[in-house]
Amino acid sequence: MKSVIFFSLFLVVTQFSCTAQTAPAKAGELSWHTDLAKARELSDATKKPIFGFFTGSDWCGWCRKLQSDVFAKEAFIAWANKNVILLELDFPRRKQLSAELVQQNQGLQQAFQVRGYPTVWIFNIAEDPTTKNLNLNALGSLGYPQGSEIGKEEVKFLNDANLILANGKK
Repeated sequence: MKSVIFFSLFLVVTQFSCTAQTAPAKAGELSWHTDLAKARELSDATKKPIFGFFTGSDWCGWCRKLQSDVFAKEAFIAWANKNVILLELDFPRRKQLSAELVQQNQGLQQAFQVRGYPTVWIFNIAEDPTTKNLNLNALGSLGYPQGSEIGKEEVKFLNDANLILANGKK
């Protein structure tokens, strides 16, 4: 599914307001970012799309299951480090996020029309040179890999993710 969502004013305002920093990933580790501006900067520099993980980190059981069954696996870690920039978009119930981060995450939730968790959107962001508006190019979405072989959930998830990446390069 390919769609372009014009999402300018919000992103321009919040682009520089979220200041969360993360250290570069070591081999065998994942580097999750929470700041869309930082993820976009890395995406532009590496030409990798952004992997936006919409989660309820402190209450969503399926989100935790996706993390343990897929994101914690070596195959996913190697794939993610090679192919995408990881962006966690959290909607916790018990922990407080900064107002800027809440605004950023809610804006992206609305732009992608996320209705449930976990949801992953793989996307690119481009700036229109004339209007300076930011355009989201949604390549595709994923959720928990339903129907996959138990213990091999990462295989189905990565196959689906690779299809999205291949379709995005057309």
